[in-house]
Amino acid sequence: MPPHRAAAQEALEEAGVAGKISKKTVGSYWYDKAFERGLAVRCKVHVFPLRVTRQLKAWPEKRQRRTQWHSPSQASRRVREAHLREIIRTFVKQQKEEG
Repeated sequence: MPPHRAAAQEALEEAGVAGKISKKTVGSYWYDKAFERGLAVRCKVHVFPLRVTRQLKAWPEKRQRRTQWHSPSQASRRVREAHLREIIRTFVKQQKEEG
């Protein structure tokens, strides 16, 4: 499965959102994914913009997650990963410049 399709699938499973996913990444960052028993694995995350066109009432991980909608500037302040915050800020700035 191409990376952008995998990202769209994850958005559907984790947040119940679907829409048009870009094939082009807007950035990437590394983080340590923690597992049970203290094991951690270094992972690289590629970020793809998704224009959400619908949100499902039920999705696979609904009981494991809490969703909230935020403006891009609010989202960049609430995200824990510093690199992801910067990706969001840069993406928003580029969108404003494009029109």
